[in-house]
Amino acid sequence: MSESRSTPGRTVGVRDVAALAGVSRQTVSRVLNDHPEVAADTKERVLAAMAELGYRMNNAARALGTRRSRTLGVLASDALQYGPSRSIAAIEASARGAGYWVSAAFADAGDAGAVVAAVDHLIAQGVEGIVVVAPHARTLEVLDALRTGVPVVTLHSAGRGARGLSVDQAAGARLAVAALADAGHTRIAHLAGPADWLEAESRADGYAAELAARGLPIGPVIAGDWSAGSGYAAVPALRDSGVTAVFAANDQMALGLLGGLQEIGLAVPRDLSVVGFDDVPDAAYYWPRLTTVRQDFDELARRAVAAVVGGADAPASDLAPVAPELIVRDSVVPPRA
Repeated sequence: MSESRSTPGRTVGVRDVAALAGVSRQTVSRVLNDHPEVAADTKERVLAAMAELGYRMNNAARALGTRRSRTLGVLASDALQYGPSRSIAAIEASARGAGYWVSAAFADAGDAGAVVAAVDHLIAQGVEGIVVVAPHARTLEVLDALRTGVPVVTLHSAGRGARGLSVDQAAGARLAVAALADAGHTRIAHLAGPADWLEAESRADGYAAELAARGLPIGPVIAGDWSAGSGYAAVPALRDSGVTAVFAANDQMALGLLGGLQEIGLAVPRDLSVVGFDDVPDAAYYWPRLTTVRQDFDELARRAVAAVVGGADAPASDLAPVAPELIVRDSVVPPRA
């Protein structure tokens, strides 16, 4: 096999690989499909022939013969925020590690027709299962009415639905509030995420639950939109509220809050303690370094891929909520006397 036998302009097929390797087309097919009964030296000859000829496997043709495309679908209704975008990257990496490729489709959660069309597109690609990054209730409502014929798992749905997989958002919010209360704060505000996000709702519920469990009053809840700008805009209301601490529903809003407070001469954590959520890569470099709640997106993706690949046989543990982790840094101290 010292000289390439591929012909420019012509697609190399299984027949060409078989001829160069000196095996049957059936043997080449078995190598492509990881059949266990192919001798090691035969497999090496076939793989060497593929490399020499520049053979590229046609997944569509493979699916026709094996009913397996080795491809998973990802449907995203919002990929702009940190959590969903980080999850999509983690899903692709986890799928690749399991021997699968990913085909992605994006749809506006507010457009039911677009969600249906995106699902139809993925099914037409022959995907073996679909991971839906569905932070909005509207997306779940559309999915509930569909019959896909393949396993479906939803992420960022705050555990909603029979096969909803999520980091435990309410538990994470309780960790954040507990960190502030344990430091001695009794007047704690919440800078909340958008009302139409399921995770924002769960974080707000966790905030209220932890305060209630400690016999502390609900502080002001200020609506944000996940952006640093909305954190910055919340500063006047927080300044006038008399609170000594804030749980921000994500790190970006906490960043805007830090900047806005400094601008009016208030220091974090001396004048106001702040806890965020997500542990974005930059959170350790905010000033002050931000105490926050970390979500394990890699574990979330691993479980999602395992649940889709396993289908109905996937263990219940793969659908269990992923535990969040409090990351303690410098933005929380006891309130001033």
